[in-house]
Formats: sequence, structure tokens, C-alpha cells
Amino acid sequence: MNKTKDSWKRVLITPDISIMSAIKRLSDEGMRILLVVDPEQHLIGVVTDGDIRRYILKQGNLELSVDQVMKKDPITASTLEDPEQLLIKMRNLKILHLPIVDDEKKVTGLETVESLSATNIRENWVIFMAGGMGKRLHPLTLDCPKPLLKVAGKPILEILLENFIKSGFKNFYFSVNYKAKMIQDYFGSGEKWGVTIRYIEEAEALGTAGALSLLPDMPEEPFFVVNADILTNMRFDYILDFHQNNPNKASATVCVRQYETMIPYGVVHINEQHQGLLEIEEKPTQISFVSAGIYVINPEVLDSLTFNSYCDMPALLLQLTKQDSYVATFPIREYWLDVGHHENLTQASDEYFEVFS
Repeated sequence: MNKTKDSWKRVLITPDISIMSAIKRLSDEGMRILLVVDPEQHLIGVVTDGDIRRYILKQGNLELSVDQVMKKDPITASTLEDPEQLLIKMRNLKILHLPIVDDEKKVTGLETVESLSATNIRENWVIFMAGGMGKRLHPLTLDCPKPLLKVAGKPILEILLENFIKSGFKNFYFSVNYKAKMIQDYFGSGEKWGVTIRYIEEAEALGTAGALSLLPDMPEEPFFVVNADILTNMRFDYILDFHQNNPNKASATVCVRQYETMIPYGVVHINEQHQGLLEIEEKPTQISFVSAGIYVINPEVLDSLTFNSYCDMPALLLQLTKQDSYVATFPIREYWLDVGHHENLTQASDEYFEVFS
């Protein structure tokens, strides 16, 4: 976000810095782009938030220099183009940033869709799955639904709600079942937060996708489905932009988190042909991607659901892929924590002020 006229100067980097350093700079500045320049400030490439996330999905080496991921022939604009022209160009090209350069290709500024748009309010619905019984958190959830358990004095679901509001969202549905009245009494119609909150009431648990069949109306735009037991400081508008601008025209986008598992033994690799030993790998780390419980879904996907019938989100997404629909993945590099376990709830309370202050 352009906070001052010269904010763009803080996103200038040289091509020799590491990708890990670039990730930190992106997080610190929050503009979703870095401009790679030579010593004379000529533009030689750009690195976007999306470039980094795609590189993470490929499990690339983050210690390599940033020139491994930068776009070497970025789209630019001249200093003569007015803001209205720039906004039209960005929307037509489905890009979020335009470096401004002079006749010698020296960077003189940076414009973004966010800074040029009159408003950043998002009409897209956000649906929180808040109906679970929270059995893993017994006895805490015997008298309190999991979304109302507090982290640093504030309910988990309220933290999620406020983070979405900060990203410009105002239309919310809460899917409720277990101790639904407690959640409805706490959040009401959303007036306290200046937003609209409506409720999907499940007579019985319908899974993380089945509850969507109870929506009273069909959404007109892509919408979020979010588990109500996660804690993250990410910008949700980034995910929506990624989904809507995806060149493969995704039917859905699932957010994923890189998860490392260290095997505490020597792993034996065996030749498949003669069953002989190839090598012993001592205590290797396996890297996987896990679902982060955040999804963006196109309205037409709801046609795949049966009214008031059980369906989990993984089953719905797999059904889409079998129908040759494209389901995109969006890697989360920001803070993310599943607060569904006792130890994670304690961890969330310990880390809250450091992450969200």
C-alpha cells in the first residue's frame, strides 16, 4: 500500500539478494512487489508476491539470489500517463502494479490498483465454518464453542473476522451447529463491527462443504470458505486477487501451508529391481503441503452439492478435478496456526501480540 509519495523507494532491491531476503522485504513493505534495479536505478526486473508463492510450491531453494525468480521483462508505464490511464491498463492486463520509468528505463515511481482505486471494499461473501464440536479441545469446549475460545483475551473467530474486515470484506455468513446460540448472541448481526453477519443453521453436521447447500441465495462472485479455528495475519484480498486473476481460470483455490516432518530414524532406500541397499538417509526431513482451511470458490461450484447433504471440502475439490475443472493452490508464507489442539491454543496466546501488534 502506498502510504507516502516515496514509498516505492523502499521496494527497490538488487538482483544479488537472496529469495529469503526478498520474502522478508515483501512482508515488511506490504506492497506485493519488489523492483529489481542496477546501481544506476535502471529497472531490470520485478518480483511479485505471486512469483514467490509459485517458487515455494516448487520447493525451490530460498537461499538462491532473487534473479532466479524475477520477471526480466516487466510491463511498465511512462511518466506521461495519467492515473486514469494507468488504472485502465492494469485492469485490462489483470495486473496489480505498474513500475513507472523514464526514457532511460530508470525507475521514478510505482502505481498500484489499490492506490488508484476509489475504494477497496470487497462485496465477496466470507463464510466461516463455525459448527464443529471441538472434541480435541475438551474440556474447554464442553461449555464453550471452539470459535469463542479466547486467544489473548479475544475469541478466535473475532480475530478472523477483524482480519477480513481489514482486508475490505463486509458480507459474512457463519455456519453454526454446536452451541450455535452462543455464537449468534456474541456476534449478532455484525453491527458492532460495521458489517453484515448472517447465519447458516445446520440441524446436523454437514461437513465443511455440505453446509454451503443451505445458503439462501446464490452468491454472484467468488466467495471464501474458512475454518473458524485458524489464526493468521495474511491479507485475504491477496488470495482473492490471485484467484480472480489466475490465467488458468480456477473454479476454486485452496490455500496450502508448507509442513516439515523430521523422521527420527535412518531411512533405508532400496533398489526396486534386486531389493538391494542403495543408501541410508539419516533422519531426513520430509516437506509436504497441507490444507490451511481457507478456500475461494466460484458460485457455479455450488451446483455440485446436494441440498442438506453431508460433504467435506476435500471431496468437493476432488470432484471438481475429476470434472476437469482447475483447482489452484495458494501457498501461505505468512503466520498461520491451526488452533484446534490444546498445545496450539497455548502457542497462539503466547505469539499473538508479537504477530498481530
